[in-house]
Amino acid sequence: MSLNFGCHRSCLFSKLKIYLLVYAYRYSIYLSVNQIITSKPLIMHFESSTIYHIYNQGNNRQSIFFQPDNYVFFLRKMRTYLLPYGHLLCYCLMPNHFHWLFFVEKPEITLDGSTRTFNQSIGILLRSYTRAVNNQENRSGALFREETKAKDGWEDPYLPPWDANYQRLLRNWELYGNTCFQYIHNNPVRAGLVSKAEDWQWSSALDFSGQRNGTLCNQGLAAELLGLG
Repeated sequence: MSLNFGCHRSCLFSKLKIYLLVYAYRYSIYLSVNQIITSKPLIMHFESSTIYHIYNQGNNRQSIFFQPDNYVFFLRKMRTYLLPYGHLLCYCLMPNHFHWLFFVEKPEITLDGSTRTFNQSIGILLRSYTRAVNNQENRSGALFREETKAKDGWEDPYLPPWDANYQRLLRNWELYGNTCFQYIHNNPVRAGLVSKAEDWQWSSALDFSGQRNGTLCNQGLAAELLGLG
């Protein structure tokens, strides 16, 4: 009996060890996958035919625009470095940050025989603007935060796709895009800079209100995608 009991106990321990090893292995895989999904992306990734809310702010929340000419210069760079990749739906430039709502058509393009991604083009825009402002203000160092952020509104980045609640958090373009559209244009109002969104000169709200004939945003596409009335 003692031999059988010992064998039985040994078998139980063996099975327990195997179970723990399998569990640990599966859990390690889950952690690895979950870390990939939930970790902060080091590089923005863009897909074609997708709307993104893209934003950044001054390093340590410092100002990024110091005079009216800075806003104008930045807007020109937006036209040069953004529009080859798709359509700007709306924007707002604030004293220490900016917001874009952008519809990506082509995540990368070919220039002079070499490929440039939308992500790289945004980096070039911000670096070239930083150099100009640093020269103007006799300063050095980073002007913007290191990471420009981009959200497509389709998923909660902290929830894995297999979670039971994942599907309930998916949003359609019209809902998410329209929410971003209103949020972006109302930034100056929330900041107490103006009483109405269209009173802020450095956003597309003035164009959508019909008070300025701006061409930087594709207003027709914005109305179609966002369900603007």
